[in-house]
Formats: sequence, structure tokens, C-alpha cells
Amino acid sequence: MSNQLTPDLLIRAYSVGLFPMAESHDDPTLYWIDPEWRGVLPLEGFHVPRSLKKAVRKGIYKIHVDRAFPDVIRACAEQTDTRDDTWINDNILEAYCALHKMGCAHSIEAWKDGELVGGLYGVSLGKAFFGESMFSRATNASKVALVHLVALMRQGGFSLLDTQFVNDHLKQFGVLEIPRERYRNELAKALAGRANLPFEVEPEFLEQTLSGGDS
Repeated sequence: MSNQLTPDLLIRAYSVGLFPMAESHDDPTLYWIDPEWRGVLPLEGFHVPRSLKKAVRKGIYKIHVDRAFPDVIRACAEQTDTRDDTWINDNILEAYCALHKMGCAHSIEAWKDGELVGGLYGVSLGKAFFGESMFSRATNASKVALVHLVALMRQGGFSLLDTQFVNDHLKQFGVLEIPRERYRNELAKALAGRANLPFEVEPEFLEQTLSGGDS
């Protein structure tokens, strides 16, 4: 465990499969997590539920990349009716904002009527994107952001979408749980390549992503 977190340390940690978490938002102590089983969302086999496809195609939300990264991570750290506390403390918030300024952390944001209503953020290294957290203040806002992330990753040449863990929310999208050794092999291959996260999704890649599921 450690209380020190810097962008360079984050990059080294992600490169070997580690990520930091705190016990709570007001606990300064950080723990490095290396799960025995890792959650991974397959880009080609990404499943979009039928109702979510309709929401994406209606264009209810305007999707932006990196317009308000600090606001996204702060929103992910907020307590909600369904979340009493979070693992994002001030140290994590500051370090990831610094990583964002270096171009290695990004936010996918859902906006409506000029307001940020949902989104997610994560770390980008090589052809890997490490999803960190998401939030939603409007129906399906974070889910629409996730669909756009996958489309942007496919468009930008990524190969690995790490979700860290598996939960019921991610199961609807076809998340896989793979053992640590296999994950490290996939990570090594992803880090050996290069990819760039586009700022706007092309319609063909969004449609390809939406057509990945049939229910």
C-alpha cells in the first residue's frame, strides 16, 4: 500500500496489470490491485441490448471526448442513492487529471441541453484502454457513453478494453472474465502496438458496434 501517486507511477503500474484503489473517498491510503480474474469487454463481440440501440440511434445525448475530464472523475467520485462511498480519493483524482493532461487518460461524456449527464473515464496505453469508472444522471447516459467508447476504440485501432472486474451491469454487454496470466499476455500484445482515441465517432463504426448484439 502507498499514499503516493504520480502519473509516471500510474503508467508503470498499468503496464504490468496493476491499478490503484482507496478504501473510501476520504481514506488517503492507496492499494494496488492485481485481480486473479480480470474483466474484459471484447470489442468485436460487444453486445448492445435492443433498447439501448434505440436510445443510441435516437441521438438523445451528444457525445464528447475530453471536454470535461475533471468533471467526469468528480462525478464518478460522488456519493449517490445507490452508492454510499467510492474508492476515488483526492490523490487519485489529482493523479488522473495530471495523466489526462499528458494525453494518457480520457473521458467519454454524454451531454444534454448543455449539461453533463453521464460518462466514463479511463487510461489509454498502446492499444489498451483501461476503464476506471462511470456515472449517470440521466437514463442510459453512461451506457450510451460506453457504446461510443467501444466504437471509438474500434475506429482508433485498439484491441483490449479492460473493465478490471465483472459485474451484473457489464454482463449485459458480453463482458468476459479471464485468468491473470491470459490477461497479462493480452496486455503485453496490446502495449506493443499503437492506437489513437478519436474525438468523434464515424457513423460506420458506431453502426458496426450497434450491430454486434441482436437482443
